[in-house]
Amino acid sequence: MFTVAQIEQAHEKVKSGADFPKYIQEIKKMGVLGFETWVTDSHTEYYGANGYRTSSQSQYENLAISDITNKEKFAQQLKSHQQGQTDYYTFCKDCAETGIEKWIVDLDKMTCIYYDKAGNEVLVEQIPA
Repeated sequence: MFTVAQIEQAHEKVKSGADFPKYIQEIKKMGVLGFETWVTDSHTEYYGANGYRTSSQSQYENLAISDITNKEKFAQQLKSHQQGQTDYYTFCKDCAETGIEKWIVDLDKMTCIYYDKAGNEVLVEQIPA
């Protein structure tokens, strides 16, 4: 089964959101079925076959997640990130500022769903294959 070290090695190739689809394909080949990333510190829980789970460590000091969700502003910042205009940490700060608490990626459905603190779906994106 895959390890966090293998996933992090693949993630090192990601310089911006523009590189995300390649990263997804690489970790999918490793056997990752999905993952959940928490914006507050970017720790991630990865899921594999037969109930396999592993978690990464915190990636930075805790960010405060806004209680107010601004879907329109978040969608604009996400688009900028996907076009390679921001790095990962800036994107995470943008998520926190606009009320995004976490995202869940499903590699079967090839979706990335962003959630607010109340657990509401804010935005559902199809990941390009």
